Amino acid sequence: MTIRKLFFIASLLLCQYLCAQNDTITQLQEVIISDTQLRDYSNSQSVQQLNDSVIARNPASLGALLNYNTVIYFKENGLGMVSSPSFRGTTAQQTAVIWNGININSQLNGQTDFNILNAGDFNSVSVRAGGGSVIYGSSAIGGSIHLNNDLSFDNKINNVLLVKYGSYNTVNANYNFKASTHKFSSDVSISRNNSNNDYEYPNSNIKNENGQYYNTSYNAAFGYKLNKKNILRLYSFAYDGERHFSRTLAAPSQSKYQDINSRNLLEWLGLYGRFTSKLKAGLLTEHYKYYARGNDNYTFGKVNTWLGTYDLAYRITDNLKINTLLNYTHNKGKGSDIEVKERNIGSGSLLLQHTVNNKLQYELGVRKEVTDVYKSPMLFSFGSSYDVTKFYTVKANASRNFRIPTFNDLYWQGSGDPNLKPESSYQAELGNEFKVKNVKLTVTGYYIKLRDMLRWIPVNNVWRPENVGKVNTYGVESVINWQKTIGSSRFTFNGTYAYTVSREDGSSNQLIYVPFNKATASLAYSYKNISTYYRHLYNGKVFNTSDNNSQIDAYHVSTLGAEYHFKLLQGLDVGVQIHNLWDKAYQNVATRPMPGRNYTMYLNFKF
Repeated sequence: MTIRKLFFIASLLLCQYLCAQNDTITQLQEVIISDTQLRDYSNSQSVQQLNDSVIARNPASLGALLNYNTVIYFKENGLGMVSSPSFRGTTAQQTAVIWNGININSQLNGQTDFNILNAGDFNSVSVRAGGGSVIYGSSAIGGSIHLNNDLSFDNKINNVLLVKYGSYNTVNANYNFKASTHKFSSDVSISRNNSNNDYEYPNSNIKNENGQYYNTSYNAAFGYKLNKKNILRLYSFAYDGERHFSRTLAAPSQSKYQDINSRNLLEWLGLYGRFTSKLKAGLLTEHYKYYARGNDNYTFGKVNTWLGTYDLAYRITDNLKINTLLNYTHNKGKGSDIEVKERNIGSGSLLLQHTVNNKLQYELGVRKEVTDVYKSPMLFSFGSSYDVTKFYTVKANASRNFRIPTFNDLYWQGSGDPNLKPESSYQAELGNEFKVKNVKLTVTGYYIKLRDMLRWIPVNNVWRPENVGKVNTYGVESVINWQKTIGSSRFTFNGTYAYTVSREDGSSNQLIYVPFNKATASLAYSYKNISTYYRHLYNGKVFNTSDNNSQIDAYHVSTLGAEYHFKLLQGLDVGVQIHNLWDKAYQNVATRPMPGRNYTMYLNFKF
């Protein structure tokens, strides 16, 4: 199926339903929030939100945006290649990606590749640290990434065109269109990215051969108010991409990977006094083709997911709210190495949020899943926050979370095991939040005890998945934000730091590709129409063998940028960026060098 066909399907859906849905419990605001659980049940945990200006000044991929602005570590197999997160020392499969309130991790391999998601397709990107399986289900162990398209009903028409051109013939373009009245709202984004990606490996006469890629994506939200009590909303997403897997220092490559994904979600929101009802129905598809030698022979995998969710909230008093979540999911998958298989999952969650007084609030939740594939544990969460003083808040949270086996784990021919158990974790965290004038600082300590970790291990010369891992992870995270305005000058500083220890039971060795230390910093200065900014990333050493005898050295990498704002229509920003400013030779994954100094020019036009 081509991207044109996916656009056609989305158009048919629009014609069928004429409108799309919104989700908000706060009727006084005209901004419709798509993920109310993130807003209402995250007060005891750290949530970091990245705004539009940060998104525009960072590379197009979601992985690069998060790598330079959050505590999450990303393992990237070369520029533009597969990008996998490690949140609080966990694996990529243990980080949930939530799109407008629903979990979109792959049913085939259990994770999301952050280099195939375009950050510009979303007007809100939030990072929720810590466990969230009670609300968001499988994979929300280390944390969750939330990609939202919030709608407003305020009689506006806005257009934004962001175009970037950089080294290695790299082109990134994103067009966003928003139009709204008091009854209808729309938010449509179209992105295109492509690159020759043929940079020279530093300190080598080898080029990054076979590294070219392209992708096109469409992401939209439409809302319509039937009346004061009923709102419909439709979300639609389509992605078509092809990426060649580049060579290493040791060997060339001819492989490539094509994938086509789509998501359509219809919501009906009802606001009935103290009751808020939200009904969702959706269809998600994922389909890939892998060409090992660049010829016509390929392997493939495909999964269709149908889901239905009912969310009923009741505000008992102005300070006490209860929420029930019922969910049903049906997966049907097949592939070159997977027989046609289906699985059905039902779940129920109960949430409660209570504001005791103007200083103390708490929230709790439980969840249970029922399925024909595996036995699910009872999940729980409890958290509280207390304002000790005007400038200091203490937060505490404890939870049990899990990750379900994937289609590859269960059904891979000759290797899969249908009797696998879900991974299960207990975790606790203590957060401290300080606010003094223009400074906000959060410091959070945590501990995660993971059991039944799924790993593929060799058994009689055949790799098979087994519940063999027992891992303990602990560490500290901090996030700081500061801003100051003096006359026409404005200063902004943002920084993050993470210290992480992740080890198997009985071992003193750090897990592979989990750095002990990671830090980011960005400093921006603006004067009238001129802005400059400096961005820095420090990644500590990582081990690439389980015995810790081989490591990848720590590295520093920086970006310097400058921007000029023209007062044309709603605004025109013209900017230039120098990446890897100090021309550092470094690797994020062994034998896969990252590029040296390179450049990007961009234009951000609002009209």
